[in-house]
Amino acid sequence: MAHLARTLRRKFGIAARRVSVQAHVPWYWRWLGILLGGAVIAGIGWATYDFGMEFAGFRQSEAARALARLNEEIKARDEELGALRRKQAAAERQLQIERATFGDLEKQMKALAEENAVLREDLAFFQSLMPSGATNTPGVTINRARVQPESVPGEYRYRLLLVQTGQRAREFQGNLQLAINLTQEERRFVVMVPSDAAKGAKEYQVNFKFFQRVEGSFRVPAGAVVQSVQMRVFENGASTPKLTQTVKPS
Repeated sequence: MAHLARTLRRKFGIAARRVSVQAHVPWYWRWLGILLGGAVIAGIGWATYDFGMEFAGFRQSEAARALARLNEEIKARDEELGALRRKQAAAERQLQIERATFGDLEKQMKALAEENAVLREDLAFFQSLMPSGATNTPGVTINRARVQPESVPGEYRYRLLLVQTGQRAREFQGNLQLAINLTQEERRFVVMVPSDAAKGAKEYQVNFKFFQRVEGSFRVPAGAVVQSVQMRVFENGASTPKLTQTVKPS
């Protein structure tokens, strides 16, 4: 009896489980409501996105037109940049040509100036040889003797002017010889140009009545330094030089 009472209190008393009563909704109405709610949410989202794009001015068509416009501007700038680069390359080539031309002209002017200076020296020298009271004593002199190093290491160029003074009754015939004084590693020695085997070489022969300009070049051993050059002029048939002159490289 007591057990039955406790059972009834649990089911119908205060501690009994609560029961809710709901109206039965068919499943198709339930899915229809879910679809309608989703459609409403999607519509609200699309309207918000469209309003935002409209407000910011970034509709798809607007963005496409802006992108096309930017591409055209970039293409035009690239073409302009290419044209400027071609003009720059042409200007650089023209500048190089002008610099080369200017360098050639400068070299020509320098050579002409040196030649003009030599001619002026020759003119002044020959004018000094033609006074009214010139000596009648014949003789040969060496004038403006020079020895200069060339651009090639160990190579030197020499120049001198031989002049016959006095009555100049006959031509002077002979040959030139160079005695080159060298130092190499604290050792001193002399080199003769031309050597004994080449004494008859045409480039060292002299034959003139008034004057003769003589020039040529010689080489010295590697590491040797030219201290001085003694220029000797021999008359044909003579074993001793008729005149000598010593010059240092300039």
